[in-house]
Amino acid sequence: MSQALTLARPYARAAFAIARDEGKFAPWSDALAFSARVAADPRVSALLSNPQLSRGDAVALLSPEATSETYGRFLNLLADARRLQQLPEISGLYEQLRAEAEHVVKATVTSAAELSGDELEKIKAALRKRFGCDVEVSTAVDASLIGGAVIDAGDVVIDGSLKGKLSRLQTALAH
Repeated sequence: MSQALTLARPYARAAFAIARDEGKFAPWSDALAFSARVAADPRVSALLSNPQLSRGDAVALLSPEATSETYGRFLNLLADARRLQQLPEISGLYEQLRAEAEHVVKATVTSAAELSGDELEKIKAALRKRFGCDVEVSTAVDASLIGGAVIDAGDVVIDGSLKGKLSRLQTALAH
Protein backbone atom coordinates (compact mmCIF):
# COMPACT_ATOMS: atom_id res chain seq x y z
CA MET A 1 0.00 0.00 0.00
CA SER A 2 2.75 2.48 0.87
CA GLN A 3 4.49 1.73 -2.44
CA ALA A 4 1.27 2.51 -4.31
CA LEU A 5 0.99 5.84 -2.45
CA THR A 6 4.63 6.62 -3.18
CA LEU A 7 4.08 5.96 -6.89
CA ALA A 8 0.84 7.97 -6.91
CA ARG A 9 2.05 11.04 -4.99
CA PRO A 10 3.84 12.91 -7.84
CA TYR A 11 0.87 12.39 -10.16
CA ALA A 12 -1.57 13.62 -7.51
CA ARG A 13 0.58 16.71 -6.98
CA ALA A 14 0.72 17.32 -10.73
CA ALA A 15 -3.06 16.95 -11.07
CA PHE A 16 -3.54 19.32 -8.14
CA ALA A 17 -1.16 21.90 -9.66
CA ILE A 18 -2.98 21.78 -12.99
CA ALA A 19 -6.40 22.09 -11.30
CA ARG A 20 -5.15 25.00 -9.18
CA ASP A 21 -3.71 26.79 -12.21
CA GLU A 22 -6.96 26.29 -14.14
CA GLY A 23 -9.07 27.20 -11.08
CA LYS A 24 -11.03 23.98 -11.53
CA PHE A 25 -10.72 21.92 -8.34
CA ALA A 26 -14.25 20.47 -8.51
CA PRO A 27 -14.18 19.27 -12.15
CA TRP A 28 -10.83 17.57 -11.55
CA SER A 29 -12.20 15.98 -8.36
CA ASP A 30 -15.18 14.63 -10.28
CA ALA A 31 -13.07 13.36 -13.17
CA LEU A 32 -10.51 11.70 -10.90
CA ALA A 33 -13.26 10.14 -8.76
CA PHE A 34 -14.91 8.69 -11.87
CA SER A 35 -11.64 7.33 -13.26
CA ALA A 36 -10.66 5.94 -9.84
CA ARG A 37 -13.99 4.10 -9.46
CA VAL A 38 -13.63 2.56 -12.91
CA ALA A 39 -9.97 1.62 -12.37
CA ALA A 40 -10.76 0.07 -8.97
CA ASP A 41 -13.26 -2.36 -10.51
CA PRO A 42 -11.55 -5.79 -10.48
CA ARG A 43 -12.58 -6.52 -14.07
CA VAL A 44 -11.21 -3.22 -15.34
CA SER A 45 -8.06 -3.61 -13.26
CA ALA A 46 -7.39 -6.96 -14.90
CA LEU A 47 -8.05 -5.40 -18.30
CA LEU A 48 -5.65 -2.50 -17.63
CA SER A 49 -2.82 -4.94 -16.93
CA ASN A 50 -3.41 -6.69 -20.27
CA PRO A 51 -0.59 -5.70 -22.65
CA GLN A 52 -2.92 -6.09 -25.65
CA LEU A 53 -5.09 -3.15 -24.48
CA SER A 54 -4.02 -0.07 -26.40
CA ARG A 55 -3.22 3.15 -24.57
CA GLY A 56 -6.05 4.96 -26.38
CA ASP A 57 -8.61 2.32 -25.40
CA ALA A 58 -7.45 2.42 -21.77
CA VAL A 59 -7.73 6.21 -21.66
CA ALA A 60 -11.17 6.12 -23.34
CA LEU A 61 -12.34 3.53 -20.81
CA LEU A 62 -11.27 5.70 -17.85
CA SER A 63 -12.36 9.09 -19.19
CA PRO A 64 -15.63 10.67 -18.05
CA GLU A 65 -17.99 11.71 -20.85
CA ALA A 66 -17.38 15.45 -20.64
CA THR A 67 -13.69 15.72 -19.87
CA SER A 68 -11.30 18.59 -20.44
CA GLU A 69 -8.41 18.34 -22.86
CA THR A 70 -5.91 18.70 -20.00
CA TYR A 71 -7.51 15.81 -18.10
CA GLY A 72 -7.27 13.68 -21.23
CA ARG A 73 -3.58 14.54 -21.54
CA PHE A 74 -3.13 13.67 -17.86
CA LEU A 75 -4.67 10.22 -18.43
CA ASN A 76 -2.44 9.75 -21.48
CA LEU A 77 0.58 10.58 -19.32
CA LEU A 78 -0.53 7.98 -16.76
CA ALA A 79 -1.02 5.44 -19.54
CA ASP A 80 2.46 6.10 -20.95
CA ALA A 81 3.96 5.62 -17.48
CA ARG A 82 1.80 2.52 -16.86
CA ARG A 83 0.22 4.14 -13.80
CA LEU A 84 -3.49 3.94 -14.64
CA GLN A 85 -3.97 1.34 -11.91
CA GLN A 86 -2.82 3.94 -9.35
CA LEU A 87 -5.84 6.17 -10.10
CA PRO A 88 -7.63 5.33 -6.80
CA GLU A 89 -4.55 6.39 -4.81
CA ILE A 90 -4.01 9.45 -7.03
CA SER A 91 -7.61 10.51 -6.50
CA GLY A 92 -7.36 10.10 -2.72
CA LEU A 93 -4.14 12.09 -2.48
CA TYR A 94 -5.57 14.78 -4.76
CA GLU A 95 -8.56 15.15 -2.44
CA GLN A 96 -6.24 15.53 0.55
CA LEU A 97 -4.31 18.28 -1.24
CA ARG A 98 -7.54 20.00 -2.23
CA ALA A 99 -8.90 19.87 1.32
CA GLU A 100 -5.68 21.41 2.66
CA ALA A 101 -5.77 24.17 0.05
CA GLU A 102 -9.42 24.97 0.74
CA HIS A 103 -8.92 24.71 4.53
CA VAL A 104 -11.45 21.93 4.89
CA VAL A 105 -11.21 18.96 7.24
CA LYS A 106 -12.97 15.81 6.09
CA ALA A 107 -14.32 13.70 8.91
CA THR A 108 -16.21 10.44 9.10
CA VAL A 109 -18.58 9.92 12.00
CA THR A 110 -19.35 6.27 12.63
CA SER A 111 -22.13 5.81 15.16
CA ALA A 112 -24.00 2.87 16.65
CA ALA A 113 -27.31 4.24 15.31
CA GLU A 114 -28.27 6.80 12.67
CA LEU A 115 -27.62 10.36 13.85
CA SER A 116 -30.33 13.00 13.75
CA GLY A 117 -29.73 16.23 11.87
CA ASP A 118 -29.42 18.13 15.16
CA GLU A 119 -26.82 15.72 16.54
CA LEU A 120 -24.83 15.94 13.33
CA GLU A 121 -24.88 19.75 13.41
CA LYS A 122 -23.59 19.74 17.01
CA ILE A 123 -20.74 17.44 16.01
CA LYS A 124 -19.90 19.65 13.00
CA ALA A 125 -19.88 22.76 15.22
CA ALA A 126 -17.59 21.09 17.76
CA LEU A 127 -15.21 19.94 15.02
CA ARG A 128 -15.19 23.42 13.41
CA LYS A 129 -14.25 24.86 16.79
CA ARG A 130 -11.54 22.26 17.39
CA PHE A 131 -9.89 22.49 13.95
CA GLY A 132 -10.60 26.16 13.24
CA CYS A 133 -11.83 25.56 9.68
CA ASP A 134 -14.74 24.16 7.69
CA VAL A 135 -15.60 20.51 8.20
CA GLU A 136 -17.16 18.10 5.71
CA VAL A 137 -18.76 15.21 7.55
CA SER A 138 -19.79 11.84 6.16
CA THR A 139 -21.64 9.34 8.31
CA ALA A 140 -21.67 5.60 8.73
CA VAL A 141 -23.50 3.22 11.05
CA ASP A 142 -21.80 0.35 12.87
CA ALA A 143 -24.05 -1.41 15.38
CA SER A 144 -21.04 -3.19 16.93
CA LEU A 145 -20.07 0.11 18.61
CA ILE A 146 -23.00 -0.53 21.01
CA GLY A 147 -23.42 3.21 21.66
CA GLY A 148 -21.70 6.53 21.03
CA ALA A 149 -19.58 7.33 17.98
CA VAL A 150 -16.09 7.30 16.52
CA ILE A 151 -14.93 10.42 14.67
CA ASP A 152 -12.11 9.99 12.18
CA ALA A 153 -10.72 13.29 10.90
CA GLY A 154 -7.48 12.40 9.14
CA ASP A 155 -4.75 12.21 11.77
CA VAL A 156 -7.23 12.64 14.63
CA VAL A 157 -9.46 9.82 15.82
CA ILE A 158 -11.89 10.46 18.66
CA ASP A 159 -13.34 7.24 20.04
CA GLY A 160 -16.42 8.03 22.10
CA SER A 161 -18.02 4.65 21.50
CA LEU A 162 -19.19 2.36 24.25
CA LYS A 163 -17.18 -0.45 22.66
CA GLY A 164 -14.02 1.68 22.86
CA LYS A 165 -14.68 2.67 26.46
CA LEU A 166 -15.22 -0.96 27.45
CA SER A 167 -12.01 -1.94 25.69
CA ARG A 168 -10.04 0.77 27.53
CA LEU A 169 -11.61 -0.28 30.85
CA GLN A 170 -10.68 -3.91 30.17
CA THR A 171 -7.06 -2.89 29.43
CA ALA A 172 -6.89 -0.76 32.56
CA LEU A 173 -8.24 -3.59 34.74
CA ALA A 174 -5.84 -6.11 33.20
CA HIS A 175 -2.83 -3.96 34.12
